[in-house]
Amino acid sequence: MQSFLRGLRACAAAAFALAAIHGAEARGAGPFTPLAGIWIGSGTIDLPGGASERIRCRASYVVSPSGTALNQVLRCASDSYQVDVQSDVAEQDGAVSGTWAETTRGASGTLTGVVRGGTIQGTISGVGFTAALLLATHGRTQLVSIRLNSSEIAGVTVSFRRR
Repeated sequence: MQSFLRGLRACAAAAFALAAIHGAEARGAGPFTPLAGIWIGSGTIDLPGGASERIRCRASYVVSPSGTALNQVLRCASDSYQVDVQSDVAEQDGAVSGTWAETTRGASGTLTGVVRGGTIQGTISGVGFTAALLLATHGRTQLVSIRLNSSEIAGVTVSFRRR
């Protein structure tokens, strides 16, 4: 159960950080500039064996004046889980790196990624897990798909809309 929550928290943090870069590329602004403000999302947590559970998320972003650094506060909840993540992320020459911390349970880790055309591919890491991330941003919406190497969760899919 605890590795599931760590994985979910890390995935959510990395997904938002990497989504910021893709959205900015499309607008020609600093990579995180378009994310400033509040985003709302919903989707599913996919469990091994085919079961799934609905999840709701809210993210708040504070972006540096240059648009190359981002501080994020993310809260997600389902019927069974709550996740509170804080992330600090930077971009340089299309490469993304940063750290995340899940504040309610004391978990933390790193994230890395690259922008390739219309998609972002990334890796989320923490103690005892890694996860693959793929996302696409279209206008004011973002679709995030995360696949974990965990026996407790197979993946997470969330659609976000800027508030």
